Amino acid sequence: MKYFILFGPPGAGKGTQAGAMKQRYNLCHLSTGELLRSEIASGSELGLKAKALIEAGNLVPDEVVEGMIEERFRKTTGVDGFLLDGFPRTIAQAEALDLILGKNGKKVTAVVSIMIPDELIGERIAHRATIEGRADDASPEIVQNRINTYHAKTEPLVDFYRKDGRYHEIDGVGSIEEVQKRIFDLMDRF
Repeated sequence: MKYFILFGPPGAGKGTQAGAMKQRYNLCHLSTGELLRSEIASGSELGLKAKALIEAGNLVPDEVVEGMIEERFRKTTGVDGFLLDGFPRTIAQAEALDLILGKNGKKVTAVVSIMIPDELIGERIAHRATIEGRADDASPEIVQNRINTYHAKTEPLVDFYRKDGRYHEIDGVGSIEEVQKRIFDLMDRF
């Protein structure tokens, strides 16, 4: 079983590339937002706990999200691995993920980080806002805040995964097919 983490700033093409990665490598794509919505809809114990927290205006604590991910690892069959998107976001979450995987003698196979320059992030997000009508993509101030938040939260994780060779950057500039080829060339090595 392989465990990949997908990094990249807003507008880097993670959503587009995740679908191709999932299909080519028979991976279960775990997006934390989708995972939370799925657990809430299923009425699971963790989902009910998350729903109560969200409805009370609170953030879902790490241990609840970690529990959902661990449960999904246990219950998912018929795949060759997992693609984590949106998790981990902090060093504490990365350490928790290592503990979860370590219980079964596993570890993160690789972090695939799709990198684009900050100026291109703004252009891509503005383009996405017009195509998809996403209000969160329309404001330059919100976009800049998302870029700043990404850098502030992700850079410590880059160092965390780089120190043992699990972090790999992919040039995200180019056509969808060009970026996809770079990703596949990397993932084929694992």
